[in-house]
Amino acid sequence: MRKLKTLVSGVVIGLLAGLWFGFNIGKGRTVYANPFTEPQVSGQIEQTREQAVEESGEALKEAGDTLDDETPEGGR
Repeated sequence: MRKLKTLVSGVVIGLLAGLWFGFNIGKGRTVYANPFTEPQVSGQIEQTREQAVEESGEALKEAGDTLDDETPEGGR
């Protein structure tokens, strides 16, 4: 009976810790951060900036590929 109680306690503690860490990883926070706090504005600004940089880089790459496709053979 004692082994079962220890096993159940371990599973419950592991499940709670896994949910805590998984929620923080999913939100892009540090693993040990409090998952119930509201994100700060500075963190949201940083995330938006990173997303904008990625999207603009992709747009530039697509525009460059389009220009390369439209350039005639020996056009330079």
